[in-house]
Amino acid sequence: MIQYWLNWKSLIVLIALLIISGTIFYSNYLANKIKLDEKIKIEQWAEAVKSNATNLPMDTNLSSRILAENSTDIPIIVVTEKGKLLDSRNVDSIQLRDTNYLQKKIHSFAELHKPIEWKNPLDSTQKNIVYYGESHLLNEVRYYPVVQLAIMGLFLIILIIAQKTTYQNNQNQIWVGMAKETAHQLGTPVSSLQGWIEMLKEIPGTETIAHEIDKDAHRLLLITDRFGKIGSMPALEPTNLGLQIEQMVDYIKKRSGGQILFEIITPKEAIITQLSPALFDWAIENILKNALDAMEGKGKITIQIQLLHHQILIDITDTGKGINKYNLQSVFKPGFTTKKRGWGLGLTLTKRIIEQYHSGKIFVLYSQPGKGTTFRIILPNV
Repeated sequence: MIQYWLNWKSLIVLIALLIISGTIFYSNYLANKIKLDEKIKIEQWAEAVKSNATNLPMDTNLSSRILAENSTDIPIIVVTEKGKLLDSRNVDSIQLRDTNYLQKKIHSFAELHKPIEWKNPLDSTQKNIVYYGESHLLNEVRYYPVVQLAIMGLFLIILIIAQKTTYQNNQNQIWVGMAKETAHQLGTPVSSLQGWIEMLKEIPGTETIAHEIDKDAHRLLLITDRFGKIGSMPALEPTNLGLQIEQMVDYIKKRSGGQILFEIITPKEAIITQLSPALFDWAIENILKNALDAMEGKGKITIQIQLLHHQILIDITDTGKGINKYNLQSVFKPGFTTKKRGWGLGLTLTKRIIEQYHSGKIFVLYSQPGKGTTFRIILPNV
């Protein structure tokens, strides 16, 4: 998957960079060409204005045509050297009556282009100054690469999201298929085992053995039921959360050894919430088993339940070896495990059960190597 994704991403990014680089280069070339052309037009316009003002023996029709053609789009402001407005083109003439607005426009135009000056023909001691900005065409050409970059970025984001969604859907189909097949494979031998247990119970002196085997068979049925629920939205039912967790802790306690201490801290009032008992037990069981593995046979597990206004918090804390910081982002990913055996699917299933089936959240609230780990589950208080 990584090699596949890197190949696609590298190719798409390379093509995008080539397109954007070529567009930026060509747009800058066009912008500079348009900028030079506009400078020539303004110089011609200024000469035409000067010619009309001085009544030079210049072709009047040519002068008028230059004035008309060269000032259709470029913003122009003509002022005296003392800042008095003489003329303007393609600028809001009403706003130019405001001295502050006029000065701001002059300042902005002066930053873009060097102003053109000539002496007033009626007063040789006075200079007229032409300030000019940039046309809409030049601005469009200049900002076109930015627009294209935004479009290309949006395209890449959509493509990545689509690819990620497709990959997740494929993963989900694998999960569901594997779970359903596991439930199917377990169903037949468990049903047969229950039949043999009933026959065993009829034999005198086998009551204790039959009872223990029957408990294990029911456990296998529970596991089969859990796998069968993966891939379909399970029915949630009102459940006493504290009692449900206590039952799972009792089950784990019998299989954990005498050096593991368990503590459950719950509110005095019963917390009734919507759960799928079979799947929720599976999630708690996976966290508790991870805690037992982390403590290596000795330590303490504390489960604290807090009832807030709209949320229920469940903190499961162990005194195990903890999780390194660089592994915190990977604990819920398929295949992640620090054990020598196992597929690393327990916490992945737990996350799926809590978040997809119970509309909750699960994350590592705290972990420090050598000190322990706290997992927090947040369930909606409904």
